[in-house]
Amino acid sequence: MSDQSEVFRVDATGLVCPLPILRFKKRTQGLPSGTQVEFLADDPSGRRDLQALCEITGHRIEWIREEEAGVLRYRICLGDQVPGSKP
Repeated sequence: MSDQSEVFRVDATGLVCPLPILRFKKRTQGLPSGTQVEFLADDPSGRRDLQALCEITGHRIEWIREEEAGVLRYRICLGDQVPGSKP
């Protein structure tokens, strides 16, 4: 099991599209492949947007859990960043 201290956390609750995905991209830019990221968001379109981003970048959604107040908690394993994908 992974130690919680090894998980990078990005909180995008309260933000609306496209800000949650932009925050995720900015905060994870430069992190090595294989980094575990916990991403929190409550934007209704966030799940679809995150899935699309993961397809483009090679990141993998490990699991999704629904929290209180409509917040979704995602565990993402970062993949290799696509060359030229800087924001």
